[in-house]
Amino acid sequence: MATQKLYAGAKLREMRTRLSLTQKEFAAKLGVSLPYLNQMENNNRPISTTVVLALAQEFGMDVTELSTGDSERLVSDMREALADPVFDDAIPPLADLRLTASNAPALARAFIALHRTYRQTHERLASLDEALGREDAQIQASPWEEVRDFFHYCDNYIDAVDRAAERFASRAETAGGVRAAAVENLAERGIRVQFVEIEETRKYDADSKTLLLSSRTAPQTQVFQLLLQVALISQDKLLEATLDFAKFQSEEARAIAKIGLANYFAGASLMPYGAFLASAQDYRHDLELLSNRFGASIEQVAHRLSTLQRPGAKGIPFFFVRVDQAGTITKRHSATRLQFARFGGACPLWNVHRAFETPGHFLRQLAETPDGVRYISLARDVSKSGGSYGAPVRRYAIALGCETRHADALVYADNLDINNASAYEPIGISCRICERQTCHQRSVPPLERRLSIDAHTRGTLPYEVT
Repeated sequence: MATQKLYAGAKLREMRTRLSLTQKEFAAKLGVSLPYLNQMENNNRPISTTVVLALAQEFGMDVTELSTGDSERLVSDMREALADPVFDDAIPPLADLRLTASNAPALARAFIALHRTYRQTHERLASLDEALGREDAQIQASPWEEVRDFFHYCDNYIDAVDRAAERFASRAETAGGVRAAAVENLAERGIRVQFVEIEETRKYDADSKTLLLSSRTAPQTQVFQLLLQVALISQDKLLEATLDFAKFQSEEARAIAKIGLANYFAGASLMPYGAFLASAQDYRHDLELLSNRFGASIEQVAHRLSTLQRPGAKGIPFFFVRVDQAGTITKRHSATRLQFARFGGACPLWNVHRAFETPGHFLRQLAETPDGVRYISLARDVSKSGGSYGAPVRRYAIALGCETRHADALVYADNLDINNASAYEPIGISCRICERQTCHQRSVPPLERRLSIDAHTRGTLPYEVT
């Protein structure tokens, strides 16, 4: 297999700007000529091995940060935006999108933000009866989408929060465990913790300094909610500083993001980075063993595995997604080249949708995306009981996966015929941007392909993709 050339001009420019160095100064430190550096920064030349070594030795840079993960995400997001019917036939070729993502990532993000604003404006006009008369109706990203994109482009790893959680977990070892440490931490601030029969999962009264946790919830949920409250109270300055850095457009987005950061702290405290990464490698990423080892739920473990992207100590690049019964994606992150649809549901051929049919069981799937990349996908339902008879059950399914080149590190890859091309199921991102010509589950035609329609012939679909 040919070695893939590394083009990362935008990241080189970003690093040089951060160091306040001129091109001439930067070239001297890297041991290359000024014209050569200029060509690399403009992606006219790939980054050489000499430069990669110089970045690591001279600046202590984690060279894995030069990978194309951000570019792939941007390309995927741009392709999905361009699949909007508003663009009709004016769709740039894939090569142009890749050049834009590599050479002008800020422009790519601006385009994605512009399309998002257009979609929201269009939706508001479609429901004009609701929007009329509202003085606060603003044309901007919804708070939820803004926060989702923040974590998406941070690679779902927040270093300062993750390290603070790891320090908390290390102190918890001498306090009888993370649960006891959380209760003790709150008690030091005069907060009483009570487990009672309440409808809410967690309820904090600041006036009486009382934290109520539902006794109906699972022990893992109780510990997680304890740690979340610890984050909101004892880590407030850190969370606020992180939010200042993010520069959200609305107070609603900032408030949602703060809860997200508190959730991040809780998960990282329950499963501290170093110990969790080591155990994941020892257990070959067995979710059940990790769940028992750290007292976390299967979903919490799967989500945590997708966040192990600390520079210099990265875990396997996983994708993680949670869907509801309608196929709507409610959580998503990918450290792999596989990117999820930002709008709508996921590919129906993906095993995550079949997980609802086999509750309590793991489903394994070998899948191949249209770009030829092969993955191992693990799916399972994670339905959540309401805690009493008649209470509504929240039904979800999760999927966790990685490229097959990591198969040896996964217990779930054992006995799978990963070298057999026919063992792989063809999956895509969404029908509008999927280039497959013979998919029996296609819901709408691909916008980048022409159609051939014969009224006298009917196959699986009423048209042929050419």
